Amino acid sequence: MAYKLLDGRDLARRMKEAMKLEIRDMAGKGIVPGLAVVIVGNDPASRIYVNNKKKDCEEIGIRSFEYALPEDASEDQLLGLIDALNEDPAVDGILVQLPIPRHLDEAKVIRRISHDKDVDGFHPYNTGELMIGRPVFAPCTPAGIMELLKDAGIDAAGKNCVVVGRSNIVGKPMAMMMLHANATVTICHSRTANLKDVCSRADILIVAIGRSEFITADYVKEGAVVIDVGMNRRDDGKLTGDVDFEGVSAKASAITPVPGGVGPMTRTMLLKNTIKASKMHKRDMLS
Repeated sequence: MAYKLLDGRDLARRMKEAMKLEIRDMAGKGIVPGLAVVIVGNDPASRIYVNNKKKDCEEIGIRSFEYALPEDASEDQLLGLIDALNEDPAVDGILVQLPIPRHLDEAKVIRRISHDKDVDGFHPYNTGELMIGRPVFAPCTPAGIMELLKDAGIDAAGKNCVVVGRSNIVGKPMAMMMLHANATVTICHSRTANLKDVCSRADILIVAIGRSEFITADYVKEGAVVIDVGMNRRDDGKLTGDVDFEGVSAKASAITPVPGGVGPMTRTMLLKNTIKASKMHKRDMLS
């Protein structure tokens, strides 16, 4: 069947154009949103992600601040930096690039970020607000997926949604957002029995497991919407998702490509959250 390509690059471009106008209006009132990005160590993938975030900020007019700590930075060093950024009025959002070195307590680091500057949406306060259906800052990848579905006119209400993967960053918040969109949600993971049978009943299948092309056509029912969150690099250098695009696209009614599907939307939602944080912090200047 002919499928609809859920093009994250195109939607991200349109959303960023709207954000530019929003920021221009804010600048006229003396407000410039600010995003602080903290990176610990020299992980090459993390460095690429941080550079991309800086470029995104520059493109639409958000002021970005980068703080690089060495691989052996102490927990006190990192927490002290976060404390300073929490108090800095020029900083509206704080992002600590994950993963961080193993000697640092990731949960403690996330909790240390002020919840009103937690533009990644990982702080327990924000995950709690998401749970009860009142998200302040929703995690960027699930929020970006919801925007893709909305833009494509795909209504989750009454649909069977299967989320493969239960991470705190994607799987769990994704399931909660689909539940709030009135889907009937199943979460699958490494201990799920009969995974193929469960997936094949999904009207909307969202996959975030980090295994190259794991989901093949026999996991997918005819006409399903398939969202591929994965980003894997094969030995030959080719980027692939968690879904076998060629096989699955022959059965799907709509599908995201890799690259160019979910990834651009994740970055765009970070910008959206930063603008939202700035408006919250500077509400007196906007009135």
